[in-house]
Amino acid sequence: INHIVHNGGLYKRPFNEAFEETPMLVAVLTYVGYGVLTLFGYLRDFMRQWKIEKCQNATERDEQKDFVPLYQDFENFYNRNLYMRIRDSWNRPICSVPGAKVDMMERVSHDYNWTFTYTGRVIKGIINMGSYNYLGFAQKEGTCQEAAAKVLSQYGAGVCSTRQEMGNLDKHEELEKLVARFLGVESAMTYGMGFATNSMNIPALVGKGCLILSDELNHASLVLGARLSGATIRIFKHNNMQSLEKLLKDAIVHGQPRTRRPWKKILILVEGIYSMEGSIVRLPEVVALKKKYKSYLYLDEAHSIGALGPSGRGVVDYFGLNPEDVDVMMGTFTKSFGAAGGYIGGKKELIDYLRTYSHSAVYATSMSPPVVEQIITSMKCIMGEDGTTVGKARVQQLAENTRYFRRRLKEMGFIIYGNEDSPVVPLMLYMPAKIGAFGREMLKRNIGVVVVGFPATPIIESRARFCLSAAHTKEMLDTALKEINEVGDLLQLKYSRHRLVPLLDRPFDETTYEETED
Repeated sequence: INHIVHNGGLYKRPFNEAFEETPMLVAVLTYVGYGVLTLFGYLRDFMRQWKIEKCQNATERDEQKDFVPLYQDFENFYNRNLYMRIRDSWNRPICSVPGAKVDMMERVSHDYNWTFTYTGRVIKGIINMGSYNYLGFAQKEGTCQEAAAKVLSQYGAGVCSTRQEMGNLDKHEELEKLVARFLGVESAMTYGMGFATNSMNIPALVGKGCLILSDELNHASLVLGARLSGATIRIFKHNNMQSLEKLLKDAIVHGQPRTRRPWKKILILVEGIYSMEGSIVRLPEVVALKKKYKSYLYLDEAHSIGALGPSGRGVVDYFGLNPEDVDVMMGTFTKSFGAAGGYIGGKKELIDYLRTYSHSAVYATSMSPPVVEQIITSMKCIMGEDGTTVGKARVQQLAENTRYFRRRLKEMGFIIYGNEDSPVVPLMLYMPAKIGAFGREMLKRNIGVVVVGFPATPIIESRARFCLSAAHTKEMLDTALKEINEVGDLLQLKYSRHRLVPLLDRPFDETTYEETED
């Protein structure tokens, strides 16, 4: 049963997003699995302490035993006893362009993943289901590569200065004007790092006496930026508009703690696509609440820009909203554009202010010219300004691939999270042993996948995360689906009972965040 929202005409299209309930038996077995691993971890620590087993992890030197511990005990316990068992599922070195297919260096471990040895063999033609290459612009040939190579020969690789000193190139100015046109805003500013675009600009926008209302599943860069700002932070349930509205009401009625003065600013932080859940922000409702309670909206479009909307202009385009309704439009070039860096778009006054007060603008080195050219060329392709329809075709192909892949996985009986239009597709694994097993079995079948577990997800919600691309052909997707189906049967991963819980009714962890009365 899919959850379709129209909500009094706010939505111009069906909003189809649902999460299936974790089966009780699976949840119990997952907890039991972590319990067994923890018990064996303590047993192995005891054996290491008495020199029965060789201790290979970082420990304090004998002469430092009386110092304050450098290594936190539980964090280190988790790393050496749980993470180390499945460490081979991460940091796999690839040695090609991260396109639809990749080449990977083979490595083996003879000491249970403490160290790795390279065999010298390269595994070729692995279908890449893990990179954020949504529109397929991560490529070593074509117009983008040719344009970047030409700029590299003209400008070189680095700028060796900040934008405010000797590092402001004509290419940077051209990119910012293009980004502003692409987003439909007055002005835009670009940065060399996507993570720093959030973490260094939020402190410039809010400070002490301001209130930040943040979604509980926001990215670490938003969390860090909010903490660095010194503003008061309150968390609302993921994509839950009742929870957000209650916090807004309370903020306006009660004001600041103790003094009861009104907040200087109220800033709502949300993402376009949530990269672990595959969900899309309920932007029409967020905008309506923002207008009703006269607050500001900061939208992180890292995963949605290029990947959503009829013309690839992100979640604002997807819902058919006015870009002026979003006060701060942030996004990155690292995904749909196959490059690096980030941007902020909005009113000219906002961007002029950030040019002066943003740490990223003042202290960071300017973007590399070939990277800038890669973004310009790919963005013009998406906009159709290169004289072709290639960009539009890629946006449409991504949407088709997304719906096809999600539908097939659900038909097979897997539990799939997120929105039907989201190219981020989480497939639930749950049990800790199945995290490593799924990654290894898929690699045996020449499919590269990303598996995710605690602490990046809740402890009983380990998952595999597929990222679809316009570069994936139907044959590639069918091959991947065939292998996923086979591995799903082998590892017994088909938990779905087709009892989907609408997003607003998802179970909420009362131990982590305060439960709202609604």
